[in-house]
Amino acid sequence: MKTISKNEFEEIKTWMYRNARPLELAIWKYEFENGSKEDVLSVLSYYQNEDGGFGNALEPDNWNPNSTPYTTLNAIDKLKEINFTDINHPIFKGIFKFLESGIHNNENSWKFNIPTNDNYPHAPWWNYNEEANEYESIGVSAGIASFLLKYADKDSKLYKKAYTKAIQLMEKLYTPNNLGDMGIDGYITLRNTILQLGLTNNFDMEFISKAIKGLVNVSIERDVTKWEFYVNKPSNFITSPNSEYYKENEEIMQKELDYIIETRPENGVWGITWSWFEHNDKYPKEFAISEHWWKADIVIKKLKLLRSFGRVE
Repeated sequence: MKTISKNEFEEIKTWMYRNARPLELAIWKYEFENGSKEDVLSVLSYYQNEDGGFGNALEPDNWNPNSTPYTTLNAIDKLKEINFTDINHPIFKGIFKFLESGIHNNENSWKFNIPTNDNYPHAPWWNYNEEANEYESIGVSAGIASFLLKYADKDSKLYKKAYTKAIQLMEKLYTPNNLGDMGIDGYITLRNTILQLGLTNNFDMEFISKAIKGLVNVSIERDVTKWEFYVNKPSNFITSPNSEYYKENEEIMQKELDYIIETRPENGVWGITWSWFEHNDKYPKEFAISEHWWKADIVIKKLKLLRSFGRVE
């Protein structure tokens, strides 16, 4: 079985200390060096705006300093990574403040992209586009609804909105069309939250679970030669042997673990599988910086994945 050796791990660690943003380095220390949650929270707070939302290139492909629902969800996911759940903390209070404000959301969704994105360096999928918002907002809305169902006051308008949104999202599974880039992952998160909290009365969980599993299995790219491009690899949906999607995809998941180890550049770390395409020439310096920032994020995700499958010595 292929593994990341101790020497290889040290090479990766050295790269992180030399190259990572303070935020990813703090997360690295938390994950692999018994670092503190407080250090992660301290750095994360610098990306939070006065309105409580997050911007400021926390999402490396979008340099909009203004708060967006997606970037705020990115912060929520980082809080989840370090298992931080103190709703009285200023970061949590800020997030509630932003979501309560109603900025960039309507009765249908929390917006994936917003108008001010166009004023700053960004990847083309962050261009403001209401047509794209129709489907790309599905994953964002599912993630934010999951967060609110867990942590919002049960008597608040925000909680009721999240619950209504959860019902609307699950109804879409009966006639699935374009679910956007984040849709399936959002559905997985929302479905797990509903089960965890016992909120199953208004949901056909048997159908929902079957539908999501079908979407996962269909979406996984099983042609290894295409993995160098931006495609759905097994790890997009399976992050540990405990995943309910692992058993049916065990062989292809193990292939990906081997692939990750085999494709790490000598003395280096993994690169990204995308570019800013038509924006590469418009923002060459910013894309180069973004690409570098992403590498540290990718390092953490890949090593956590390998560790969960016993592939790190």
